[in-house]
Amino acid sequence: MAATPEELLGLAEPAPLSPSLFLDLPPMTHGDSQNDLALEYISRVLTEEDIVDKFFYQYPDHPKLLQAEQSFAEILANTSPTADQESFASSTSILMPSQGNNTDVMVSGCQVQDPALLNCTGTVEPNSMVFPSESSTNMNMLSSMSMAFFNGMEDANRFLPADDVMMDGRGRKKRSDMDGEMEAGLGRSSKQIVVVLHSALEEEEEEEEEATALEMLDRLILNGYEASPSEMQEVVRVTWEDKEDKAARQSISRRGRCAARHTVVTDLETLLTRCAEAVASSDVCGASKLLERIKCHSSPRGDARQRLAHYFAQGLEARLAGTGSRLYRSLMGKRTSAVELIRAYYLHTAASCSIKVGLLFSTNTIYKAVAGRRKLHIVHYGISTGFQWPDLLRLLANREGGPPEVTITGINTPQPGPCPAALMEQAGDRLSNCASQLGVPFKFRAIASKLEDVQAEDLHIDPDEVLVVSSLYEFRTLMDESLTFDMVSPRDMVLNTIRKMRPSVFISSVVNGPYSAAFFMTRFRHALYHFTALFDVMETTVPRDSDKRLLVERDILARSAINMIACEGADRVERPQNYKEWQARNQRAGLRQLPLDPDIVLMLKDEVKNWHHKHFMISEDHRWLLQGWKGRVQYAHSTWAAGDATGSLV
Repeated sequence: MAATPEELLGLAEPAPLSPSLFLDLPPMTHGDSQNDLALEYISRVLTEEDIVDKFFYQYPDHPKLLQAEQSFAEILANTSPTADQESFASSTSILMPSQGNNTDVMVSGCQVQDPALLNCTGTVEPNSMVFPSESSTNMNMLSSMSMAFFNGMEDANRFLPADDVMMDGRGRKKRSDMDGEMEAGLGRSSKQIVVVLHSALEEEEEEEEEATALEMLDRLILNGYEASPSEMQEVVRVTWEDKEDKAARQSISRRGRCAARHTVVTDLETLLTRCAEAVASSDVCGASKLLERIKCHSSPRGDARQRLAHYFAQGLEARLAGTGSRLYRSLMGKRTSAVELIRAYYLHTAASCSIKVGLLFSTNTIYKAVAGRRKLHIVHYGISTGFQWPDLLRLLANREGGPPEVTITGINTPQPGPCPAALMEQAGDRLSNCASQLGVPFKFRAIASKLEDVQAEDLHIDPDEVLVVSSLYEFRTLMDESLTFDMVSPRDMVLNTIRKMRPSVFISSVVNGPYSAAFFMTRFRHALYHFTALFDVMETTVPRDSDKRLLVERDILARSAINMIACEGADRVERPQNYKEWQARNQRAGLRQLPLDPDIVLMLKDEVKNWHHKHFMISEDHRWLLQGWKGRVQYAHSTWAAGDATGSLV
């Protein structure tokens, strides 16, 4: 019967077809033409979700259906299934026709069982499960249905790309949504796992590096640098002789190279001075243009003047933007591994004799002061790692008559965090271990406080002990009168406390840097003069491609320069003075300057002459031992005692 217009337009639902039209069809083979009624039924099945439910609801007692359900009912009626049957029934199973006969092969877990498992009755027995034999009509009907299903799947698979790849609207291959989601999830999980593993590895490496650093510190403190591991000695093996030998082998004309270098130096110094003048006068436009020019010709890995210009430009730019304090705090907050700091420290010691001469001056002065005495108390202003004292402990351990009892009181500004004295306590532990192995009786005490807040009564001074006060370049960070005009200067407060201690000797080592003036341009010119010499020392003694040189210049030299240029008020902590100004200040505080020991001076002059570059200078002036580079005085050392007491070194 022809369809009505309503049925063709989809406005009316056609009457359901008789099931006999489908159940009485002969078995289909792959490639046969389909019946129009079968096609119409398949179309309705695809477009209407509940067609199967409607079919069985309208024809519940059809004999063909009952006959097809009988075998399944018998399986369900079995009340004593074996364990293998339960396991097999719980798995995903479908029927698949075998090749060459009408029997069905059970597919479980997407794996086709071997047709050889078929028994003589024509049924399959996978996992010892036996299906009851059915009539040939039922078997033919099930075989036809399963054959049609798998033939359809086979035809459909021919049009799908291989490896579960789908095509998008532009003809490009893409994974299915489920696979994509799974891969995306796996990708995200993998990335998260990689991040976690990477973080764990970094933490483990940091712990191992810290352990290595602590081990190096212990060996260095116990044995000294000369007996330190070879890898540490390689760090500072570069000397000025190597540099001169290398320069002698080069074929480039020195005269032409020096002339070109002089041109660059002159230009950068002029640009820096002009830029500082523009910053001082708040000429933002002019200063910005000059900063751009300086940045184009400066680099942290260039020659000495280019490196100095790079860091000075950072300070000028921060001052111009008003971010000097923030820049300095960020520089101080950068964490550098202990291993790198140790290597930088020893490179600096080998490249410049300033630290080594200061340590030798202090060690030999104390050793002579405690001669014939049984107790020694050292008050150290600015103690950090404790590197200064192992050499003294070794000298005292080998002293004739045995070592004295040594007490060291370390005073330092509190560190931020829950343990303000952690750095000093670590230094004390290492020094205690060193003294124990050397056989020197030793005590250590840490005081975390501002230097000016410590009083003589806080130190528990014993009248029977030799009291020595030491400061190695630390007083440059004390505030001066520019911020405390209405009260006593912190520098005078510390010096007054030292006078009240009545030490046998006060060893004062100062940075001779007259760049603490209140006026910015005066301060800038003095700083440019001073730091030019410091960077030139590194240029002359260490190769340019040395990473340790970069660390020394960035973490030791540049921080001081940037703080001096970019910061003002209480944020400017770098306030060195000329050694003559310190001499006048010490005398006003009631301290009396002691003469220099000629034997110590001679020993230090031989040290500088024999083991350091020829441009290093060492001389005497008004009982001060002066150090410098190419005629520029950079550091000064002297000894003092209370004005109303007799020092042991007079």
